[in-house]
Amino acid sequence: MIDPAELSVTLVDGYVDEPAHFGVPPYISTYPRFTAGALVDAGVPEAQITYHTIDELREDRQKWADVADADLMIYIGGMTVPGKYVGGTPAEPDEVRELAWVAEGTSLMGGPIRFGVGDENAGGMDMERKDLDYDFVAKGDIEAAAYDLVDSGLEGFGNRMRDNDELDRWAASGAFVVEQHPNHPDYLICEMETSRGCAYRCSFCTEPLYGNPAFRTADSVVKEVENLYERGARHFRLGRQADILAFGGDGEAPNPDALRRLYGGIREVAPNLGTLHLDNMNPITIAKWPEKSKEGIRIIAEHNTPGDTAAFGLESADPLVQEENNLNVSAEECFEAVRIVNEAGGWRPGEDPADAPTFDDAAPDRLPKLLPGINLLHGLKGEREETFQHNKEFLHRVYDEGLMVRRINIRQVMAFDGTEMSETGAQIAKDHKKLFKKYKKEVREEIDRPMLRRVTPPGTVLEDVHLEYHQDGKTFGRQLGTYPLLVGIPGERELEQTIDVSIVDYGYRSVTGVPFPLDLNAASMDELTSIPGVGKQTAGNIIVNRPYESATDVGGDVDLSKFTTTPSVSSD
Repeated sequence: MIDPAELSVTLVDGYVDEPAHFGVPPYISTYPRFTAGALVDAGVPEAQITYHTIDELREDRQKWADVADADLMIYIGGMTVPGKYVGGTPAEPDEVRELAWVAEGTSLMGGPIRFGVGDENAGGMDMERKDLDYDFVAKGDIEAAAYDLVDSGLEGFGNRMRDNDELDRWAASGAFVVEQHPNHPDYLICEMETSRGCAYRCSFCTEPLYGNPAFRTADSVVKEVENLYERGARHFRLGRQADILAFGGDGEAPNPDALRRLYGGIREVAPNLGTLHLDNMNPITIAKWPEKSKEGIRIIAEHNTPGDTAAFGLESADPLVQEENNLNVSAEECFEAVRIVNEAGGWRPGEDPADAPTFDDAAPDRLPKLLPGINLLHGLKGEREETFQHNKEFLHRVYDEGLMVRRINIRQVMAFDGTEMSETGAQIAKDHKKLFKKYKKEVREEIDRPMLRRVTPPGTVLEDVHLEYHQDGKTFGRQLGTYPLLVGIPGERELEQTIDVSIVDYGYRSVTGVPFPLDLNAASMDELTSIPGVGKQTAGNIIVNRPYESATDVGGDVDLSKFTTTPSVSSD
């Protein structure tokens, strides 16, 4: 029998992206934390558990020694929705297989990768179950498999799901892993699980494969946040659930009291948190229980941080597609849900919540507290040319009615075994590829850009934008949070720092900003010409006539006061 106290374990995070779970940096998913907690519960000391991301292993081959030398190497990963990522690159199948080859000890693989693997992490793909040459593949919960495998002396385990008592222990005791993440502590957001499983059975979705909704208690989630906070975490997202409004209830109806205990408890144990966001909110819940939903949304908006997004799984506004894929919300119901979130959560710090939604140039210069995001999925059963038109008409209606959505996520289906879409596969998505590209471009031009202007009027301030990379003479960065805006800033600034940014212009999926407040007496030509109404001639005149004691000294018709300051004027 192998003594757990003598085991060395290496966890490799290949990242996850599921319908109700995200773990690509700057996010860390629940899986490595819960698995680490399970290992500790089984008797493995914290000091003998090493955690690496796949990006770390790519950048430093010496760290592969931790993979090779460990008595137990656990790979965690899997993408069940397609996406494009800035903060990290999910592991590809060949990399996952190489980890198993390098590992000289026992190898275990788990996470959503158990649902299937494609040739690449992309939409319009058929996915297959593969073991990728691992000794063991967890077909249940990876954390339960890790516990049982260690408990058996590395002999084996039964594929099972963990229970809530185990989760309470493992979630709290696995918090130490965040300290080993390369983004810790400043640029790391912890994905938090409040429940998993779903009451509905949409044809394409892997979330129902976890069963009916199983909720944690508010105390359990709050305790986990407290432990993570003590380990230096300051950013949290309640993203691991199908519907945040249903937390603590029967899986469908809202439970405002449970939300109050959850959000209030988090704020109590993490008083100086930097981010508190969420992800999934089911629009059918709002349509069925509008008053209880409003109360729940108001509680969330009272406790969260600005810029929060509630992802709505409309998937398709086409009634035929809705019927053939068991989609649970109609376009009309989703529209009503969009309106309610705008009214109950779309206020900005500094204004009366009753005034929401506001979006003109006189609106307070911060992001709204909570807005919906729309998910649209293509390649579903019954999709036809009219489907694309139905979706565009829905989005135009939202805009024309003076409402806001934070982002529109347009994807193509990934077909997994165990879902109804496995029978259809990705053929419809492949057949409609050309139509899909044309439609997506039209949405970006007709809706996305004007919607960005509405959500972030000129002068809107984004605080603590983390600078990530350079491209085309600009520096790009994002805030931490749910679907954060990508911001391009003129000039190449030092990376891995955070600055406040004021929005000045708009792309289809990103915005342009200048440092806030912009020093009028030191600003570059590119920064000055980015400000609305400032052309090259005006910017040149500003530079020639420096210094200024205040923005009003510039004169002319352009109001620079909301963008600039004059700190470099000497008082001598």
